[in-house]
Amino acid sequence: MKNKTAAMEMSVGIIVTIVLLMTVLILGLVLVRTIFTTSIENIDSIDQAVKGEINKLFAEDDTRKVVIYPPTRKIAIKKGNQEYLGFGFAIRNVGIKEGTFQYRVSVNDPDLRNKCKINAEEAESWIKVGGSGNIDINAGSSMDEPEFVRFLIPENAPPCIIRYGIDVEKDGEQYGSTLSVDLEIEAA
Repeated sequence: MKNKTAAMEMSVGIIVTIVLLMTVLILGLVLVRTIFTTSIENIDSIDQAVKGEINKLFAEDDTRKVVIYPPTRKIAIKKGNQEYLGFGFAIRNVGIKEGTFQYRVSVNDPDLRNKCKINAEEAESWIKVGGSGNIDINAGSSMDEPEFVRFLIPENAPPCIIRYGIDVEKDGEQYGSTLSVDLEIEAA
C-alpha cells in the first residue's frame, strides 16, 4: 500500500514539474520573441528617421546630387564595439535620363600613416557593409532606400580621426565631387 502511495505521489510530482517547466519554456519563448520584435521595430523606426532626414536634405537644396546623414558628416565609434555603426547616404539623379550609378567608400586621408600609424587598406577593412555598389536611378528621382555604410572597429585600432571619401560615378563618369565623412575612433 505504501509503495502505491509513493508511486502516485512521485507521478503527481513529475507531472507538476513537467507542467511548470513547459510554462517557463513558453514564457521564455514569448519573452525572446517580444525582445526581437521590439528591436526590429526600433531599427525600422531609426531607418525611417534617416530616410526622412535624407529627404529633408534633398528638399533643402534641389541641386544636391548626394546627401549624407548625419549632415555633420562626422561619426564617432568606440574601438572594440561589437555593433555595426556608421552613416547613411543617398544619391539623386539630377539628369534627364535614367543612369547606372556606382559608388565606393574609401580612405581619403593622405596623412593617415603619420596620424594613425595604420595604412589605408587596414582602415578600409573596417567597412563591413555598404563599401561599394551599383544602383539604377530614374531621371529626376533619388534612391528608394538610403545606403548604410557600417563599420566594425577592432580593439587594437588606434584612437584617431580617419577621413573616408564617397566617390560616385554615373555610367562610368564622375558624378559630382567626392564627399567625405570623418570617422573618430574613440577609446573603449
